Amino acid sequence: MIVVMGATGATGNAALHSLLALGAPVRALTRTPHAPIPGTTGTHRPRPEVRYADAADAGSLRTAFEGATRLFLAMANGPAQVELETRAVDIAARSGIEHIVKISAPAAEPDSPVAVSRGHHAVEQHLRTLGVNHTVLRPYAFMQNLLRPAPGIARGAILGVMGDAPCNYVDCRDIGDVAAAVLTAPGTGTGTHVLTGPEAVSHPELAERLSTVTGHRIRYVDLTPEEFREHLLHRAHMPAWLADHVTEIQQLAVARPETPTDTVARLLGRPPRTLDAFLHEHRHRLRPQADGPDTRPGGS
Repeated sequence: MIVVMGATGATGNAALHSLLALGAPVRALTRTPHAPIPGTTGTHRPRPEVRYADAADAGSLRTAFEGATRLFLAMANGPAQVELETRAVDIAARSGIEHIVKISAPAAEPDSPVAVSRGHHAVEQHLRTLGVNHTVLRPYAFMQNLLRPAPGIARGAILGVMGDAPCNYVDCRDIGDVAAAVLTAPGTGTGTHVLTGPEAVSHPELAERLSTVTGHRIRYVDLTPEEFREHLLHRAHMPAWLADHVTEIQQLAVARPETPTDTVARLLGRPPRTLDAFLHEHRHRLRPQADGPDTRPGGS
């Protein structure tokens, strides 16, 4: 049995569907009892076993891990992430889990300029001390995040602090496929793997591609870190820690220019999904809104 922790999140849900497509026995965990798991409610879709579990509730984790041998661990970034993930891997190891696949982050280093990445490093280090077989996946920017309102694409603009620095994008479905491949072939794929799409694309280039695929002019607006953080706080309504994270991760791309890896192709035997294909697939959701508010800092 393979447990998917974070089954309603972007990577967890992708891993869940990849595992179901392979016919693997899957147990999906949710913090909300009786809540539907996205994409599993259709009459002709394979369905996982669903159980309630909360990383803050050790008892629920012990119950959720009963009889399982493998664990996919993906949790939303947040101030309590290190504590919660450490508890989860400890209980998993004591419950007989033999292989853990953890979603981490780029630049997961003890002195990383990105606070969230320092937290992921701490969990990675803890995994190593446990002695349980594990795989660490370090994906770069999710293509699916382009569908969220915070970047302002639906209002005709991309805001950021990246200048013309390249950004690695990766489709969450590729992350899920990699995780499923590792989880269904015990003993393979251990170690740390950096996951990207086939190319790194700057924000100005992204704006051009969005303009082409949507038929609407979309521009990139480069801000100072202070302006960008204020926009995320007061216009996108992000909590302070998340506004800090988004700003830090974009500044990291400037300090360390990003280049794509061949990891997805090497592990799956096929090329990763392209950004252009993703944009075309979701072009209707990305079209600017005619009545959208001003995206400039301080705009009404």
